[in-house]
Amino acid sequence: MAERLATWVWVGAAALASVAGIVNVVGFLGFQQQAVTHLTGNTSLLAAALVGGKPGLAIGLGAMLAAFVGGAMLSGLIVQDSTLRLGRRYGVVLTIESLMLLAAVPLFRQQHLAGPILAAMACGLQNAMATTYSGALVRTSHVSGMFTDLGIMLGHAVRGLPLSQRRLALCALVTCFFFLGGIAGAWLFGWLGYAALYLPAALTGGTGLGYFLYRQLTLRRPPGPPL
Repeated sequence: MAERLATWVWVGAAALASVAGIVNVVGFLGFQQQAVTHLTGNTSLLAAALVGGKPGLAIGLGAMLAAFVGGAMLSGLIVQDSTLRLGRRYGVVLTIESLMLLAAVPLFRQQHLAGPILAAMACGLQNAMATTYSGALVRTSHVSGMFTDLGIMLGHAVRGLPLSQRRLALCALVTCFFFLGGIAGAWLFGWLGYAALYLPAALTGGTGLGYFLYRQLTLRRPPGPPL
């Protein structure tokens, strides 16, 4: 029987996947019309730009790739572990992500390259915050790996092999909420423009502050009586 996922894992994965879905679709619909969280496509576009003699585009794409990696590096410096556990400094990471998204809005409006660069860094920060939980990979900023895992598990099911219900549920959760975040982001972009990024900024900032307060209260709680 698959191990039961804790409620906070479900909620956190769904919320972060929807945040990435919003950010990615805003980047795609914005002035550059390029995805923010999908490094595979941007790497291919970078190769095409170099061969096609488009140095300006190549520099922008290279900067976005480097920013995503830089965000992941910053997360590694702060959290210091890729295994998801309560008590780690996730509140700090989420707060920084929120500030990056807030700062990206006016830059996007000015059609400045720093806007998508900041958004890419924020997504790299989020994605690296917690990449595993109880042996299951958790990726909240893109869904290519999730769809791959779904296909593998369906192939196993056809052959009658054991099916990881925990992994299947986690993949379905992340892909669905990334898609729903994309729908919300596209609708908000049509209504508010780049101000649509204020929603994921509020979600990550509010979650980060709530987690920070929870962590402080937990650390200050006096230990219980000895057993």
